[in-house]
Amino acid sequence: MHGRGWPVFSFEFFPPKTDEGAKTLMATVADLRDAWKPDFVSVTYGAGGSTRDRTIEVVSSIQRDLGINTMAHLTCSGSTRAEIAGIVERLVDDGVENILALRGDPVKGEDAFRAQQGGFAHATDLIEFLASESHVSIGGACYPEGHIESSDHDDDLRWTKVKVDKGASFLITQLFFDNSRYFEFVKRARAAGIKVPIIPGIMPITNVAQVERFTQMCGASIPDELRARLERVKDDPALVMATGIEHAIRQCRKLLEGGAPGLHFYTLNKSHATRSILAAVRRD
Repeated sequence: MHGRGWPVFSFEFFPPKTDEGAKTLMATVADLRDAWKPDFVSVTYGAGGSTRDRTIEVVSSIQRDLGINTMAHLTCSGSTRAEIAGIVERLVDDGVENILALRGDPVKGEDAFRAQQGGFAHATDLIEFLASESHVSIGGACYPEGHIESSDHDDDLRWTKVKVDKGASFLITQLFFDNSRYFEFVKRARAAGIKVPIIPGIMPITNVAQVERFTQMCGASIPDELRARLERVKDDPALVMATGIEHAIRQCRKLLEGGAPGLHFYTLNKSHATRSILAAVRRD
C-alpha cells in the first residue's frame, strides 16, 4: 500500500445491490472512518464480474468523497484485457492507487473457471499486466490452508511466489480460524523467498450456517474446539455472535503479538462485530 506504516487495519465490504444499499454502505464506512481511521477499505467484485460497475462506483466514491485510502478488487472473470485496461484507467482517474488482483470465481452456472476470450486465465497474468501497464500498488491473495484447486501446499506456494515475482507488493490471506495455520504459512513463504507483507484476513463469525458455507467454499477449516463451542450455542444468534467475537479478539491479539503486519477484516457488510473486535484489540 502506498505510504502506509505497519500494522495496518483494513475493512472489506461487498458492493450493495441497490442505490439505497449504497447510501447505507457509505454511511457505515464514514462511521468506521471517524471511529477507527482504517488504513484502507476494500470492495469486492461479484462472481463473474457481475457487480463490476457498482464496485467501481463505490470504490471511487469512498476514495473521492470520504477520503479513505481505497483498494479495488479486480478479477479476470468475464473481462477481456482491453476491458480490464479501461477499468484500471477509470479507477486511477478517480484517485484509486491500490488493486487486489484475483482470478475470480466461475461465472454463475458454471462449475469451473474459464478465461474470457481475450482475457486472463490466472491472477498471476493479471498481476503481470497491471505491473507493466499501470502505476498502482498491487496486492495478491494467499491461502494458509492451500487453495482449494491446488494439488498440494508446495504447488500453492509456488504460485504465490509467482504472484510476488510478477509484481504483488503485499498479500492478504484467505480467512482462517487457527493462527498456527497463518504462522506456518508465513514461515514457509519466507523460506521460499517471499518477502512482502502477508496480512491475515479475519472473518468474525456471526452466523454458524454462513461460516460453514464459506469454509466449504474456500477450503478453510474450523478448529474442533471452536466448532464445539458454536454447536452449543447455535440456536441463540446473540451467543453465536458473542462466541465469534470472543474468538476473533483472541485471534487478533495473538496475530499482532506474533508479528503479523496488520489485520484485514472481512466484514460481510456488518460492522458491529468488527467494531467490537477493534475496540478490544486497539485498547491493548
